[in-house]
Amino acid sequence: NGQTLPPSPAAPDCRRRSWFERLRPLVRADCRVSQVGRLGDALRFDPARSPWDNGGMYLLFEDTGKFLAGRILSETDASAQVEIASGKRHKVKATHALLRFEQPDPAQLLADAQTTAQEIDLDLAWECASEDEFGFANLAADYFGEKPSTVQLAAALLRLYEAPHYFRRAGKGRFKKASQDVLQQALAGIAKRQAIQSQIDAWTLELSQKTCPEPIKAQLYKILFKPDKNAPEYRAVVAASKQTQTGPLALLAEAGAIDSPFEFHWQRFLFDQFPKGIGFPAVTAPEIDADALPLAAVQAFSIDDSSTTEIDDALSVQGIGSDAVTLGIHIAAPALAIQPDDPIDQIARTRMSTVYMPGYKITMLPDAVVAQYTLAAGRACPALSLYVTFKADDFSVVSTETRLERVPIADNLRHDQLGEVFNDTYFDDPAPAAHPAWGHELRWLNGLAKHLKAQREVVRGKPENFNRPDYNFKLEKPDGTDALPNGEERVEIGIRPRGSALDLIVAEAMIVANSTWGQWLGQMGVPGIYRSQASLAPGNKVRMGTKVAPHAGIGVPAYAWSTSPLRRYTDLVNQWQLIACVRNGNTAALVAPFKPKDAQLFAIISGFEANYSAYNQFQNAMERYWTLQYVRQNHITEVSGSLFKEDLVRADGLPLVLPVMGAQGLPRGAHVRVSLSDSDLMALDISGTVVERLDIDDSAPFEANDETDGDGDDDSATLSLKIAVDLDETEVPTAS
Repeated sequence: NGQTLPPSPAAPDCRRRSWFERLRPLVRADCRVSQVGRLGDALRFDPARSPWDNGGMYLLFEDTGKFLAGRILSETDASAQVEIASGKRHKVKATHALLRFEQPDPAQLLADAQTTAQEIDLDLAWECASEDEFGFANLAADYFGEKPSTVQLAAALLRLYEAPHYFRRAGKGRFKKASQDVLQQALAGIAKRQAIQSQIDAWTLELSQKTCPEPIKAQLYKILFKPDKNAPEYRAVVAASKQTQTGPLALLAEAGAIDSPFEFHWQRFLFDQFPKGIGFPAVTAPEIDADALPLAAVQAFSIDDSSTTEIDDALSVQGIGSDAVTLGIHIAAPALAIQPDDPIDQIARTRMSTVYMPGYKITMLPDAVVAQYTLAAGRACPALSLYVTFKADDFSVVSTETRLERVPIADNLRHDQLGEVFNDTYFDDPAPAAHPAWGHELRWLNGLAKHLKAQREVVRGKPENFNRPDYNFKLEKPDGTDALPNGEERVEIGIRPRGSALDLIVAEAMIVANSTWGQWLGQMGVPGIYRSQASLAPGNKVRMGTKVAPHAGIGVPAYAWSTSPLRRYTDLVNQWQLIACVRNGNTAALVAPFKPKDAQLFAIISGFEANYSAYNQFQNAMERYWTLQYVRQNHITEVSGSLFKEDLVRADGLPLVLPVMGAQGLPRGAHVRVSLSDSDLMALDISGTVVERLDIDDSAPFEANDETDGDGDDDSATLSLKIAVDLDETEVPTAS
């Protein structure tokens, strides 16, 4: 009313203030000046007392989204020091102070206000509220009556604050009523969330009772490996895991969501790499114009495993007994018919490679396409051929030549059928009693392969040391077909020493082709896809790129994968580039499908590396699965092995690496006997305990395998299974 008060006795020198200025710290923004009279009792304001006398006064305030109350210790125009019941002191800005009171005590006020707030009907409060912005005290007066109590004022504040779908927060204890349309949409959303939460609760109960709801089973692999963490299926699995104190994988297995460990690993891989399945669309393999290709005057033969259907490469030898001998390396030529971006190329580019696993494979190309271009015996097959002529006395290279031609394939030799015939004994015998078919050619090739390997080792600076064997897995399928295994077949694991004579012959021939063609592409200015390694120093991994670079691990100046175009997409790409060189000579760079710095080449490399890595991990996982099955089927409880890394042992005679206890203090390379734990086929897990050391010589140096010096994937056989279900995450708030 324009009246003024005399100076406060406690501060006689303070300037005179209007009634409105003196009341502001008490009333705050939620009370209009015109309401001070009727809300005076509620605010416990005593006009006879100075507003700066804080004795016995309490304050309700907001702190980071929470409402607290405590005793006022001191205050200024801008802030107040408030002590809450726990003893903690808060500096409360004036804008966060909402209600000043004397009774009840702060803890009782908050407890009573919470109870009273739940009694406020939000629909009725929404109807009562002003269309304009209002303070919580206004709503309390309209809802409870003209003189609401302190508890009712606080209850109105809490109820308004927890109902943003009804009332929009405007700050400083003020609110704005939501429109009818907005409110209806918000209520519909709340109802939907409540229904979802009810469904989550029902699914959680089912899982806890070891029953898997069908929607969760249908999304099993998405939940485990690529989850939408807001999806109700995922939240139900997390909730059930927490309730039952069971890991998500074990919980789902117990609930019947997983048919078998084998099916789990298979479906997990398909979900990740083949979400649309492994079938092929209907395509027709284009025929190669064989009449346009000359017929080679050679008789070639291939060397592969019996299960190989994609026969990419074959060899021929001419001139044995003369001063110069010519090695022919003949590669299937699907690139003569398949063109970039045609339907078959799109299939190959999507898959990037054939996927291998014990007892089964997923081919890069459809069977009909493979059959059209494979180097099958008994026919003249279109091929990209590299002829390398060597001097007979010292194996020095005389000349190289690349041709497109038809190559007569005389035979398809098989490793597993000829390994006992063409072994080191036969090749080392200077005058064998008899020569099997292809014996003369293979003896010469064996001598060449040893020479080429020795040359590469000079470049490498140390010998190749592949001291671990290769393992062959053979599944005893009842029907004897190539159908997908069911995971319960009897498995046999055979050993083939790495670097055997036949392996060495094929490997060295392919290195010659990949190195020679890689260098030739560089000389012609035509980009290709190369594999390179800067050095054998630790940390120098094999990399892929489009420029010529040395491969220190192999010991060659360039290395471009080109010898497996039916089962590796990079080889098909390089074959297109090589064909352009054969047909166009020095102008090949102008007409080759891929030009220097072509973005498509880099995209192909990126996609290939991702797919190839995933395929290798899957192959390793399935080999480990069948190894654990072998251990179970043969009731193996102990193995011997070598300690090759801290607490890791590689078993003798089995492709098995496992963590062990009791290896502390043992040197690297120690030979030990290990007692095995039970295996877990789902997690692909097995461990052991060292029970005895079998060697006593600590002075013998540990011979690292070359593979441990390269990409560092030597311990990939441990293959711990990782899922994406996180039980430690903060739960999504449920609807109220």
